[in-house]
Amino acid sequence: MRIIVRAIAALVLPLCAFFAAAASGQTAAARNGVNIPLRYETLDNGLRVVLAEDHTVPTATVAVYYGVGYRNEPRGRTGFAHLFEHIFFAGSQNLPEPVFYYYIADLGGIANGSTRLDFTNYFGVVPANALNAFLWAEADRMAAPTIDEAVFQRERDVVRNEIFVNVQNRAYGDWTWVDLPMAANENWHNAHNFYGDLSDLDAATVEEAWTFFEQYYTPRNAVLVIAGSFDTDATLATVEQYFGDIPAGPDLPEIDVSEPPQTIEKRARLTDPLATQPGLAIAYHMPERGTPEYFAMILIDQILTRGGDARLQQHLVDDLGYGSGVGGGINLLGNAFNYDGPMLWTASLIHDGEIAPDTVLTEFDRVIDELRETRVSDAVLASARNKFLAEFYLQFDYGTRFGVADLLASFALFDDDPGRINRIEDGFEQVTPQMIQRVARDWLRRDNRTILELVPGDGRPPAAPLAPPVKAEDLP
Repeated sequence: MRIIVRAIAALVLPLCAFFAAAASGQTAAARNGVNIPLRYETLDNGLRVVLAEDHTVPTATVAVYYGVGYRNEPRGRTGFAHLFEHIFFAGSQNLPEPVFYYYIADLGGIANGSTRLDFTNYFGVVPANALNAFLWAEADRMAAPTIDEAVFQRERDVVRNEIFVNVQNRAYGDWTWVDLPMAANENWHNAHNFYGDLSDLDAATVEEAWTFFEQYYTPRNAVLVIAGSFDTDATLATVEQYFGDIPAGPDLPEIDVSEPPQTIEKRARLTDPLATQPGLAIAYHMPERGTPEYFAMILIDQILTRGGDARLQQHLVDDLGYGSGVGGGINLLGNAFNYDGPMLWTASLIHDGEIAPDTVLTEFDRVIDELRETRVSDAVLASARNKFLAEFYLQFDYGTRFGVADLLASFALFDDDPGRINRIEDGFEQVTPQMIQRVARDWLRRDNRTILELVPGDGRPPAAPLAPPVKAEDLP
């Protein structure tokens, strides 16, 4: 992720004022359900366009999501999707670096981007009267980005530094969201180092960057979301004018990201040189996204790890004092909605060094077994739904609309149905106490999980890149 421009003062006051309006908007949404008016169109070149007109504040949010993420990067080029995300910030044919940066700033906007498992996104917010100018810049970048040797070399160094800052020189930097999936999954696309092996990054070339761009950064593999204050018909015409002539691009390569069913409990161990206390993380494979069981699993996550009344938090932390907090969730690189492939539900605890990992695991299992053996009450289920809805509405991020744009783009990109945002609550209404128990029995099985032990090191930064977790068959 790279922030290219910070918000200017002129944008701050309207957004602050908007928070007050957002509060009443959230209350209305909680009472009446989500109801975001939207229009969904597909251009002749395959670009999917979602327009959500909203005149609450005079700003517009633009998000371009490309359907390529960590899972798609080629073997031998781990971290390439993230590297290309950086390269794509280097400007375009008509806005070469650093003009692209100044251009966005002069519009009074902010912009950013990120790489996730199944997409790479670029998003920003500008005053409403600058929307067309922002769209022109995004179209120019989609049509003709600046990719040359100088940009490539510099951005590779930036990514290398990011890895050092976020992983190599940071205790507990990536153990749950990079190392644990590597231990739990079998398919290389789900099980490689998403942040990137330094040797792979060093071996990459600018020619490969062009190939990657021409293969994946195409209109047919992208969704453009515009949310905010604009006229839908006029803006759609502008989108057609700026984006309509960009070639659709070649057929997308088919990549099998399926994961074989797990039939035996896995264990792995990782030494973190900078960690001062041991950690234990447990991951279970999730039901398929969008199924009734998936919705039940989201509420199970609420029951087990979310908030002060979460069962794992209460038992392991409040009652036993094993650590200061239980972490976890679904899709630690995003949220429960913005992914498209195999996924894990994860719980983790950094615990007292005097407590053996197996002791922590025994008490963890006591909580899981209770959920499997005893049906939750209607009150517990209602509480889980309410906690989920609170998170869901906060996720919208009314201040910038980035959260709304993320959900609209994800549902368009993965489901070809951005209107799902208005029906998402329906899936949770179908969840019953019986379903919670059935899903817990079917999916929170010991032969469906992976346990990762984190062993603290000597407190000194590593001299070489960290080794991946050691799997059970290689443990002493």
